[in-house]
This record gives sequence, structure tokens and C-alpha cells, in this order.
Amino acid sequence: MQRIPWNTIAIGSLLLISAGLRGGQDVQSPQSEQLKPPVEAVQRGRILGIGGVFFKSAARDQMREWYSKHLGLADKGGGAMLPWREHDDPQKEHVTVWTVFPNSTEYIPATQPFMVNYIVDDLDAFLDRLKQEGVKIDAKRMDESYGRFAWIYDADGNKIELWQPASVKP
Repeated sequence: MQRIPWNTIAIGSLLLISAGLRGGQDVQSPQSEQLKPPVEAVQRGRILGIGGVFFKSAARDQMREWYSKHLGLADKGGGAMLPWREHDDPQKEHVTVWTVFPNSTEYIPATQPFMVNYIVDDLDAFLDRLKQEGVKIDAKRMDESYGRFAWIYDADGNKIELWQPASVKP
């Protein structure tokens, strides 16, 4: 039988006595406090999720057919719609659009094989912050019945689309 050192028994006893004196309340170690995520105020102008994935193909129709047949992503012209809900607010439903563009599209720069669209909660606040951070922002804007759009460029010069859906109010 293994002997337990006296100091281990003493520390354990003190913890039990301390817990008893506190009326049986849970005693948390300082380490458990460090593991908790910090409480943050919700900042406007943040990404909520991926709004779309767009890529180019020389054989657009065949590529759409392949993805439909093998992966179930049926794109009949407007893109395959993949619904999802926000983690922090499951009542809010969004959609990620997946679609194939022809190689000749001007929507995705010729230097890029694909482009990602991010859903944002407040396009103006997001763009203001990015401008202050020195991010390259395209001057073009697009307002549609289903939302507002803007474009930025990453450090490699890849075009990124930002979308504030009409259903998301700042």
C-alpha cells in the first residue's frame, strides 16, 4: 500500500474544511477563472459567417452537374443554397450560396480561381474599421433587394466580397 505524504493530507483537509465553512459552496481555483472566456461587448461590424463560395470553371455546366450528382449541391443557375443558423442567436437563419461561374466572368478577378463572400452584421462599421486598419477597399458598392455589398482585398490582392443581407439590420 502506498503512503500519502502528510502535507497532501493536510492540504486536502483544509480544502474540505474551507468548503464546509462556506456553506457547501463550490470552491473555484484561480485556474478555473482563467479558463473562462472574457466577457466582451458585441462589436458592430463583424463577420457572422460565410455568405458564399464562388469559383470558376471552363466547363461550368458539367461542373454543376458533377457537384449535384456526387455532393448534392444542386445549382440550377442561382447557386446551391445552404441554410444555417447563428450560433449565438439560433433564431437568425442565413444562407451560404455555392455556385460555379464561367471562366469568362468579370465578377471574380482573372487572377483568382475563386472568391469567398462573408456575411457581416454592419457593413458601414466593418468598412470604417478596415479603412482605419489600412485595408484596401474597393470604391464600388452594390445595393440589392437582398442586401448590400462591398469588396476588399487581402494582403495578396485577392478580392473578398462582404455582404450585409437585407434581413440583418445594424
